[in-house]
Amino acid sequence: MKRIYLDHTATTPLDTRVLEAMMPFFLEKFGNASSIHEFGRESRAALDESRDSLAKVIGAKSSELCFVSGGTEADNLAVKGVAWEMKKAGKNHVVTSKVEHHAVLDTCRFLEECGFDISYIEVDEFGMVDPRDVAAAIGARTGLVSVMHANNEVGTINPIAEIAKIAKEKAVVFHTDAVQTFGKLPVNVTDLGVDLLSISAHKLYGPKGIGALYIRRGTRIERLIHGGGQERGRRAGTENVPLSVGFAKAAELAYEEGDSEYRRLGRLKEIFRSRLEQGFPDILFNGHPTESLPHILNISFDSKKIDIDGEALLFNLDLAGIAVTSGSACTSGSMDPSHVLLAMGRDERTAKATVRFSMGKDTAEEDLDYTVIELEKIVKRIGKAIG
Repeated sequence: MKRIYLDHTATTPLDTRVLEAMMPFFLEKFGNASSIHEFGRESRAALDESRDSLAKVIGAKSSELCFVSGGTEADNLAVKGVAWEMKKAGKNHVVTSKVEHHAVLDTCRFLEECGFDISYIEVDEFGMVDPRDVAAAIGARTGLVSVMHANNEVGTINPIAEIAKIAKEKAVVFHTDAVQTFGKLPVNVTDLGVDLLSISAHKLYGPKGIGALYIRRGTRIERLIHGGGQERGRRAGTENVPLSVGFAKAAELAYEEGDSEYRRLGRLKEIFRSRLEQGFPDILFNGHPTESLPHILNISFDSKKIDIDGEALLFNLDLAGIAVTSGSACTSGSMDPSHVLLAMGRDERTAKATVRFSMGKDTAEEDLDYTVIELEKIVKRIGKAIG
């Protein structure tokens, strides 16, 4: 049976060149980067080089980059870390959007339990945040704004530079989750104007278990993990040198090959969308038509026209060898409708009958042809026309 992977937004396969770069640090160069002997110095040099390389890609200083275990920890460190600091200054209000990744939303809900006030900004029908709504939500007690660079479910890209400018004018710290954009779009902290930015390796053909948080110099942040003085005192724990090396290599490759891959994926997305439009009159496309990531195509079956069981839809696609999800990988085991789609105005039944296709370097046009053919068979088998 043909196997097609269209879930690159959840994770990507490890690039063999990344594995090759990491291998020496699993086997021969195994020293603890905090040790002062030669083995440790060897690892420290590799860690510093990796940090320098990643910092250069995003236009930051090496000292502003803190390695963490992934995007979720980066978001937690950003939101909680600033919250604890701003509380010392008498501020207890955070502004975010209703369509953020759960790493931000659940962290904000935790802060609510700790006495913080959270404003959850509405989005438009495309899932985009309006900077004017952010400006209106900021008050005297606001210490942090967190809005994602691009949505992980529908691909909509937010006007981050504009929102960051508003936050700066109001003297509020601004964080963006760039996990889905890093390696796919130009992500430069100066151009975006952000104070904090989360990135992760496994979304760009790097290893799982490693990410980073950019912390602009002068931004006060409390650590989450206490112990040693690693990462300039911002995150205790023995540094993961092999994964840091892999992260840097993956980012280097992503930005060397990014322009051509961006265009290729954009063309594939147009082709895929056209074929889906022709074959399925009852689908709705989710996300912004132009301000969107090139590798994500999110569709829903309109519940006013056809009744589709979302769980059966994904199950049958999997049986056909096609790997997709209905939304964020972090909630793929839940049959609750996507919070993103609900915030965009989709009804619950439509939101449940959703498929997120996300393409990658190994995606070919014939894979999409096969997917459309199999999807047509499945919809004919399990779909029930309304009226």
